[in-house]
Amino acid sequence: FMDETTAPVLDPGRRRTRTGFFWAIVSDDRGHGAAGPPIILFHYAPGRGAVHALRFLEGYRGRFLQCDGFEAYEKLTEVVRPEGSWLLVHCWTHVRRRFVKRLQSDGSPIAEEALRQIAQLYAIEASVRGQAPEIRRTARQDLSAPIVTAFRPWLEAQLSRIPRSSKLAEDIRYTLGLWPGLVRFLEDGRLEMDTNPVENQIRRVALTRKNALFAGHEVRAENWAMLASLVATCKMSDVNPVSYIAETLRAILNGHPASRIEDLMPWHFRKTSSRAA
Repeated sequence: FMDETTAPVLDPGRRRTRTGFFWAIVSDDRGHGAAGPPIILFHYAPGRGAVHALRFLEGYRGRFLQCDGFEAYEKLTEVVRPEGSWLLVHCWTHVRRRFVKRLQSDGSPIAEEALRQIAQLYAIEASVRGQAPEIRRTARQDLSAPIVTAFRPWLEAQLSRIPRSSKLAEDIRYTLGLWPGLVRFLEDGRLEMDTNPVENQIRRVALTRKNALFAGHEVRAENWAMLASLVATCKMSDVNPVSYIAETLRAILNGHPASRIEDLMPWHFRKTSSRAA
């Protein structure tokens, strides 16, 4: 999963802040019952272009990237890689939000029906949460695929009946424009319907950003991203981040060998609930 959010950085010469970005990459396989540890990495970059996404994804050997509809991600599909081009998996939560907004603002019965059909998909997902990929794929093929197959022509039919300049038409075109990525979750039980695993982590950084106001300069923004990665990964592993950082620093000072750095990862730390932090 990948997402990005703004990172205000002080620009001393101009006595104001400029806008950089925190990019977040999450690996979280708990949705399909895998035993690998959940991990999040935050990176700082001065911009939001595809060049930064490519730099942070360098070395990843997978083919799927779960993301929103931001155009920078689309450019990644043009990159030639030994593993094959990136396959984007788009987010149903972003689609759902648009129709929720339309229902709240306009009382649109079309938006209400769209939300009803999306809710059916999420109900199926909830029933196979944590199950093996094969079980999830079978359920999606048997139950979700017919809903999705009928949903697209229904959207196209509604689009032909409403003003092209309306906000609802814009929302439907957005949905149809992402269709290949929206339906990709049907093909593989390891994939999720949305990017919630990374959005939930981005939300915490956004709250910290609001409290901190800005980073003093780009190096501090990079340090902020590094520390946020450790804290968030601890919380995902149900580890107290304060205890983890204190004991890990102590181990390093006591001569823990670099060849065994894997032992110092948060997912190997003794389990102490982060809820008490």
